[in-house]
Amino acid sequence: MKVTFLGTGTSQGIPIIGSHHPVCLSKDFKDKRLRASVLVELNGVTYLIDCGPDFRQQMLMSGCEKIDAILYTHEHSDHIMGLDDIRPFYFKQGDITIYGHKRVLKSLKKKFDYIFKTEHKYPGAPTVLPNRIKNKPFEINSQEIIPINVKHLKLQVFGFRFNDFAYITDMKTIQDKEVEKLKNLKVLVVNALRIEPHYSHLNLEEALQFIERVNPEKAYLTHISHMMGFHEEVEKTLPKNVFLAYDNLQITI
Repeated sequence: MKVTFLGTGTSQGIPIIGSHHPVCLSKDFKDKRLRASVLVELNGVTYLIDCGPDFRQQMLMSGCEKIDAILYTHEHSDHIMGLDDIRPFYFKQGDITIYGHKRVLKSLKKKFDYIFKTEHKYPGAPTVLPNRIKNKPFEINSQEIIPINVKHLKLQVFGFRFNDFAYITDMKTIQDKEVEKLKNLKVLVVNALRIEPHYSHLNLEEALQFIERVNPEKAYLTHISHMMGFHEEVEKTLPKNVFLAYDNLQITI
């Protein structure tokens, strides 16, 4: 399995428009973060988790040439607003399958009504095949995927487990029964917004406590804001099996 971090930033990305914060002015490429998303390539199938507003740029940078399925964690704009830019994949591959909670699919249909039309549809619009997922395992191309149910303040969000890899973003709280689904992981990816506490995201301390609880072989932090600090400086403070993810990082599991 190969995982590519397409984006590791929070909703505004880094640098933030017009910001003079030192991290936003950093020349280190690891401090420049597009909105959070990953590619998971497994057994010849390419899964995209979230399709945010930086999707086009991410595809060009990664060299990705096909997407077999898009999995949505939740409906916030930084995770869905790139859907129109799947058109090159649609023109080459045909209809694109998408997966999400019924609430997420409803939101997509509202925001991208022209994509979901069945009559008098504009010929240049892509076509998607929506699949509703619940909090129970499902399969794509014979691959089992286990949803991980978490809360983003009060909003339900799905993380996803593929074999020994799990990806969770925008989490603040999680029930014990969901933590049980994360046993025996080789790699866990989880959000860590900043050093200071936040009302709807894990901060660094909370993320590290969660990682210790899950006890994966390795963990990577994502959905990072400029308020976390400089990548190089923060990474020096982390446990030996925990790393700050950065855009275009690829790991093999």
